[in-house]
Amino acid sequence: MQNETPPEYDVIVVGCGPTGATLAGLLGTCGLSVLVLEREAGIYPLPRAVHCDDEVMRVFQWIGVAEELSKQFIINRGMRFVDYHDNVLLDWPRPQQITESGWYASYRFHQPELEQVLRGALKQFDSVSVKLNAIVDGVSEVCDQINVRYRDRIGAKEATAKFLVGCDGAVSTVRRCMKSGMESLGFEQRWLVIDLLLKHPMPELGDFTIQYCDADRPATYCRNVGNRRRWEFALGNEQTSELMTQAQVAWELLKPWVTPEEATLERQVVYTFKSEVAKDWRRRGSVLAGDAAHLTPPFMGQGMCAGIRDAANLAWKLALCCDGSSDSRILDTYESERKPNVVRYIEKAVELGALINRMGTTSGDELITNVDVSATRMRSLKLGIGPGLGPDDDENRGKLFPQVRLTSGCLMDDEIGYAPFLIVDDLDEFNKIPLGITVLNCYDEPNLKSTLKGLGVKAVFVRPDRYILASIPNTNDTLTVSDMMREFPYN
Repeated sequence: MQNETPPEYDVIVVGCGPTGATLAGLLGTCGLSVLVLEREAGIYPLPRAVHCDDEVMRVFQWIGVAEELSKQFIINRGMRFVDYHDNVLLDWPRPQQITESGWYASYRFHQPELEQVLRGALKQFDSVSVKLNAIVDGVSEVCDQINVRYRDRIGAKEATAKFLVGCDGAVSTVRRCMKSGMESLGFEQRWLVIDLLLKHPMPELGDFTIQYCDADRPATYCRNVGNRRRWEFALGNEQTSELMTQAQVAWELLKPWVTPEEATLERQVVYTFKSEVAKDWRRRGSVLAGDAAHLTPPFMGQGMCAGIRDAANLAWKLALCCDGSSDSRILDTYESERKPNVVRYIEKAVELGALINRMGTTSGDELITNVDVSATRMRSLKLGIGPGLGPDDDENRGKLFPQVRLTSGCLMDDEIGYAPFLIVDDLDEFNKIPLGITVLNCYDEPNLKSTLKGLGVKAVFVRPDRYILASIPNTNDTLTVSDMMREFPYN
């Protein structure tokens, strides 16, 4: 161990996957000094996560990579749940137009390309340092300072920080150091994942994700970027990983759709899909995010999305703690706001997993009812956050605020960045607002005026992660903008 004083940072992030890299980028936009420790020497070159949504693209927009990524992504058409006779049990189409978040509802991507862009974006921040091939050995905390011991190619090293965030996946070292276990939400099943590269176009495979719902052989087909396609098959206890990762087994399973003459095997791996949530997301200065905090079956494509939402919720709160604007108690609202949101997504994914496995029914009708559909069409979930910052009696508190296009022609988030802002529909109140926060006046922005009208309010306070902190109803004659601003922890 080196004898010199360890370098000091505001935040140490363990893990530079999509969640860790996004968190580091957001912290960089806040001006914090950040050390990212990634155990691997480079980006994992094969496909893993393949889906993100409009809310996630909005987060990528805040760190300046959304436009670049959108050129690599394809727009997802949706998902259909069918039996092996191709009868549609449930249809989940995704809108093919821009949503109120300013992006398309659903995208497909190739994770190595996504990670390359995210890591490249970190280079714009002089205050963010990334160390690869760095394995964390231990964590200790004394007097509100966290000491992290790690090894790289040179040898043993140390670094200190005010806060530590574990974005280091399902087998999280940070979670182990926190002594926080995982709680099961009831789903655990082994699946074989096969990624292919088509040798020529096969439009007959289709652009929709297809879930083959069958108690004997549940399966999934995924249309991914370019010539990439994915199939997944549920496994029985007798089907060992050694057996099911043999190429001849893969081609036998794929026979109804594709042959070795038409495609090349890129990856063949067995995963255990789980529904789990960490018991504690925070212990003093250590915090968990992404797969370190929660695991979801992939049937809604929300695994990585949940981690990116974690990063968006957490980064600005860490920034407030680091600059002294707020004490660390604000971090308690990270778990209270995020956990109910992610648990609901996991529960919905488990319900869809039950439909795919056709559990407890021969027709699927009962399960179709359980997954909240009208007839056989599923509606996308749009969930607010759990209890935390802001007044509990405000019906708009915790809703995601839309991204409108301003009269300048730019999207609202490009104008504001990752920062709080206030929107008012009253010139007199506008003139009373103290400086130090971005204020948008509906008098100048008709799209914002329409949005406030839809919410039934005359003013709204929006957090950096674009969730509403507080609002003033049109019918309220006594609450002022200054009263509303007192809800924000900057004050």
